[in-house]
Amino acid sequence: MRTVIYSLVVVCLVACGGSGYRAPVENRQVKHRPSTVPSAHYVKRGETLYSIAWRYGLDYRLLARANSISSPYTIFPGQKITLKISTNTTGKASPSANPAPKPKTPVATVRVPSSVTQAKKPKKADLRVSKWRWPTSGKVTRHYSVALHKGIDIDGKLGDPIFAVAAGTVVYAGTGIVGFGELLIVKHNDIYLSAYGHNNRLLVAEGQQVKTGQRIAEKGSSGTDTVKLHFEIRKEGKPVDPQKLLPAR
Repeated sequence: MRTVIYSLVVVCLVACGGSGYRAPVENRQVKHRPSTVPSAHYVKRGETLYSIAWRYGLDYRLLARANSISSPYTIFPGQKITLKISTNTTGKASPSANPAPKPKTPVATVRVPSSVTQAKKPKKADLRVSKWRWPTSGKVTRHYSVALHKGIDIDGKLGDPIFAVAAGTVVYAGTGIVGFGELLIVKHNDIYLSAYGHNNRLLVAEGQQVKTGQRIAEKGSSGTDTVKLHFEIRKEGKPVDPQKLLPAR
């Protein structure tokens, strides 16, 4: 009897060991933005109108118009930002249905020079492809994908310099957008924004003017597990393939 029991145990162990079964692995990949856009967002300290628009993949100009927010786009903690916006850029939007009372101290005011904010909608030629430059050295380890990846990843070493791809104004600097770590967003004109994520250290501040090729950050691994730059370009609020704009190399 004892021999029979022992044989059964051995058979069970062999069967389990050879089944090829693997424990399920938790997917820890962080989503950069919600899969669906809610109807409204309540402002948190440290956010800017630009960072909120970036988070939900919206054009900051339409978002501002939908909420009756004028330049320099000052917003306040607790303020309700309506995210259901019209794509009609010519019509005037009505004020938010339930605007939050404005406290004395705004959460963020990005002061873009009047020469930029008052300019008419630029033509496409205002920022031709030839004026872009690469944000850093390194190999592109992950390419743009419409469905899966809204930018490109560039590898490198901790502390490698990150450069502005074109002249513009820093409109967001911080860690408020989940999945990007230390993030910079630069406004180049009314059409284009660029973003630089997972930095180790930011070298510029919100509202600061930057020149093409200016060192703006150091490459790092904030918000991720490897040293890399996650780089994106938005055209009128929508992600585009950066490698179609950056010069060939």
